[in-house]
Amino acid sequence: MDLILRNGVIVTVNKGREIFYDGAMAVDKGRIVEVGHESEVMAKYTEADRVIDLEGKAVFPGLINTHNHLFQTLLKGLGDDMVLSDWLSTMTFPAASHLEPEDTYYGAMLGCMEGIRSGMTTQLDYMYPHPIEGLSDGVLKAFKDLKIRGIFGRGCMNDGLQFGVCPAITQTRQQVEKDLVRLFDTYHNTENDRIKVWVAPAALWSNSEDMLKMLWDVTNSYKSGFTCHVSETPFDRESTMKLHGAAGTDLLEKYGILGPNVLMVHCVYLNQKDIRRSKYYDLKVSHNVVSNMYLSSGVAPIPALLNAGVTCSLGVDGAASNNGQDMLELMKSTALLQKVSTLDPTIITAEKVLELATIDGARAVGLEDEIGSLEKGKKADFFIFNPYRNPKAVPMHNPVSTLVYSSTMENIESVAVDGNFILENGKFTVVDNEEKVLREAYRCADNLCKRGDIKNRGEGHPWRSIAF
Repeated sequence: MDLILRNGVIVTVNKGREIFYDGAMAVDKGRIVEVGHESEVMAKYTEADRVIDLEGKAVFPGLINTHNHLFQTLLKGLGDDMVLSDWLSTMTFPAASHLEPEDTYYGAMLGCMEGIRSGMTTQLDYMYPHPIEGLSDGVLKAFKDLKIRGIFGRGCMNDGLQFGVCPAITQTRQQVEKDLVRLFDTYHNTENDRIKVWVAPAALWSNSEDMLKMLWDVTNSYKSGFTCHVSETPFDRESTMKLHGAAGTDLLEKYGILGPNVLMVHCVYLNQKDIRRSKYYDLKVSHNVVSNMYLSSGVAPIPALLNAGVTCSLGVDGAASNNGQDMLELMKSTALLQKVSTLDPTIITAEKVLELATIDGARAVGLEDEIGSLEKGKKADFFIFNPYRNPKAVPMHNPVSTLVYSSTMENIESVAVDGNFILENGKFTVVDNEEKVLREAYRCADNLCKRGDIKNRGEGHPWRSIAF
């Protein structure tokens, strides 16, 4: 064996949802060979290149983030306390219009590093439309350098100017198709299959019928995935209806964009027909609770979707509508918002939230046979949770409850992808100088704000007290 983890709690999230409190896990050539009671595993595998004693610690499957805009890590704190129109016009669109490849690389490095420190092993980046060439490659280079499991969604917009779409980041159907083919041919299924390429139209109301159908054709020709914001706000549905004559899943059905490789994002305003159709066509959902609260978009009907049998997953969304990339914060917020909005403390459990972040997330991106749980034959994507690194996590009576409700990034001691530690004992193994990367990201953020004339920072940010 390459690695044996022993003498700890193994939270498998397997079909039986087994937790081995006296557990061990054997890993070889990037895959899990055995997981179970320590006595059984250690009797079967007596030798390994490395053995880690987990005394007092727990192992969980790596967390899966199914929606992000990684460049937005450079915009943290610039969109606070704004209505969506101001959030777009004063900060998001100006930044997206002035992006350079260096920005997307360091923005992705920053966002992925923060995600890794919160137990994330798989990241789906939903890149904005491109004002210049080469922006995709910056994100993909960060995926490669950090050795995470990265899904890159190539964004685009070519319509919707009447609804406020920024002309500077629109592209023609031909431009998008040409670059998509390049990205698929260059990056898809590379790095030991860790890197995937998807299509990611910015919104249904910002893309023409011709563009959406081309994207769907390319998706299926490469056996890939299609992800899109759907029914995020009433404006989203109204604008989509005006442009296409249908909204939500009505439009997806109209254009034939249907199937298990479609991942809808936000879905705050799905109606009952949308929910039934989502189940019928096996459409997946990415729930972005912190972003929905930050922008006051509303509460997504997650209990109704789950009761209907729809696969739901979790997304941190871009840091411009979150101010962080913390999967632990995301899990806790997911549980608490549903409880308070329904006035029902039993509406969702810590265990279900962990499923959303692991096995259901894997199902949402079509990788449930490879990741999302700790089972024999699956890829060894996991993290080690040490409650003693922060008093918030002590005592750990129930490891799942502790993770969802009582943890911090400090508790994430080590993170592995394909059985290789990318974070070990609190330090990155794939970054020579973490502080240098953070300083470079800060520099890029400063320069981007200057190029985009974004003034809501430093002395340009006014003090805003509550107004009655």
